[in-house]
Amino acid sequence: MKERLQKLISSAGLASRRAAEEMIRAGRVTVNGAAASLGDGADPDTDNVRVDGKPLRLPERRRYIVLHKPKGTVTTMHDEHGRPTVADLTAGAGGRLYPVGRLDMDSEGLLILTDDGEAANRLMHPSHRVDKVYTVFVRGEDIPGSLAAMRAMDRLEGEPIARPAVTLVERKGPAAEVQIVIHEGKNRQVRRMCAACGLEVTRLIRVAEGAVTLGSLPAGKWRNMTADEISYLKNL
Repeated sequence: MKERLQKLISSAGLASRRAAEEMIRAGRVTVNGAAASLGDGADPDTDNVRVDGKPLRLPERRRYIVLHKPKGTVTTMHDEHGRPTVADLTAGAGGRLYPVGRLDMDSEGLLILTDDGEAANRLMHPSHRVDKVYTVFVRGEDIPGSLAAMRAMDRLEGEPIARPAVTLVERKGPAAEVQIVIHEGKNRQVRRMCAACGLEVTRLIRVAEGAVTLGSLPAGKWRNMTADEISYLKNL
């Protein structure tokens, strides 16, 4: 993708954008062997950009995408049983990306994939208390009682957990739509909490992780993260 030369020079750490403009005016910058002019652009992936005859070296570019993982897809890059994987759905995203955290095969919704290991670790580390927001459809004999018990939970199967935030969105007899917010990422945590409180999960969708939201992204599709979302990850 083409970018202004002064932006590329600044991204490479050689000079500020204003100083880079002076370099271009002074004829110190070439693109594919030709002297560049102020206002010119270049694609760092395909064009030969040089400053004072030396190739412009840009920092390694990282990729960040959001996938709407559908039910029935496993959160791995390869599956020995031949089941569909998130790698199959993101094959056109470029580079080798890895999922941040997991969603079990029966769950759906937001999954972040990146090749930035540091950002992934920051997002998953419990000390950052990143809100993981789920829309959960449940059935049970005592919906109000079950939700009250879940709000009071501070242990799950003997292990300490941070108390979840639980909101009743809609109730229709023995069925309900609930929003559950947790900070940890324990294996199948939301399903296990529901089971411990007498609720059967009929559908589970992750709709947000911190400032990164699923929005209207269709199931099975992915999008590039926005600049604001990437900035959020890097500043955790």
